[in-house]
Amino acid sequence: MKHILGASVLALLLAACGNETTVDDTPAAPTPPEVEADAGDTAAEPTEVDAAYTVETALAGEWRTAEERARDQYRHPVETLEFFGIEGDDTVIEVWPGGGWYTNVIAPWLNANGGQFIAAVVTPERSERAAQALAAYQANYEAYPDTFGVIEYTYYDAKSGPLGAPDSVDAVLTFRNLHNWMSGDHDDKFFADAYAVLKPGGVLGVVEHRLPSAREQDPSAPTGYVHEDYVKTLAEDAGFVFEGSSEVNANPADTADHPFGVWTLPPVSTTADGDGNTPEGFDAAKYQEIGESDRMTLKFVKPAE
Repeated sequence: MKHILGASVLALLLAACGNETTVDDTPAAPTPPEVEADAGDTAAEPTEVDAAYTVETALAGEWRTAEERARDQYRHPVETLEFFGIEGDDTVIEVWPGGGWYTNVIAPWLNANGGQFIAAVVTPERSERAAQALAAYQANYEAYPDTFGVIEYTYYDAKSGPLGAPDSVDAVLTFRNLHNWMSGDHDDKFFADAYAVLKPGGVLGVVEHRLPSAREQDPSAPTGYVHEDYVKTLAEDAGFVFEGSSEVNANPADTADHPFGVWTLPPVSTTADGDGNTPEGFDAAKYQEIGESDRMTLKFVKPAE
């Protein structure tokens, strides 16, 4: 099944580590499909729930490419999902899944355990780019419901409507996306939308490139790095309670002061600016040695009623 992932090249236009922005000068989006509390019932259920199918089982799946597996050492999906407290029978929204790196882990695991995976993507009417990215992403999964389940879709961008019906999902997750929403000036909207769709007691999990606290935070996050305290403030302003943080995705070797921001590091590994200029003395090997960025991993909870 590895060949299906070739279509993810287009989807990577909206991948979590790229320079993605939403198009804010387009007409308002249509209302996204509602996500009912029992949305898992609409998925292509396995013959029986397979409690032996773990996140580790999904990591070993033949559909994951060598390039994806190379990222495991930096992204720690098993430990990250355990920290967030995600269960196999949960209904989970991943916001801006990009090329599907986490989808290829979470969706099979949820499908095998009676859960439901929902992808929140940029509204395709926003731009041709958004429409192409969505089509490429869908092409990776729709032919394989036995493996990935029937993935449901909703929308998130600067002008999107609700992520789903109020109080309807167990978890909302986002990986390395918040800097994009800061750039588009709708970071507060994300937290409000996530709060509304979560059940009381539901979890918001955020992984983001971490700006050292001694550095000044630009509200548009042009380097891709963000203060932990900034994220906590946004979440708490939306009503969330901070549950805790994990250093599972930390990288002390990342100084967060690179010529092309976080995109200097793998997997993007930028070596020149938009005009094709590379700084004098630039050593690409140094940034490969650093590896992926230093990341905060934060867990927030919607208070139980």
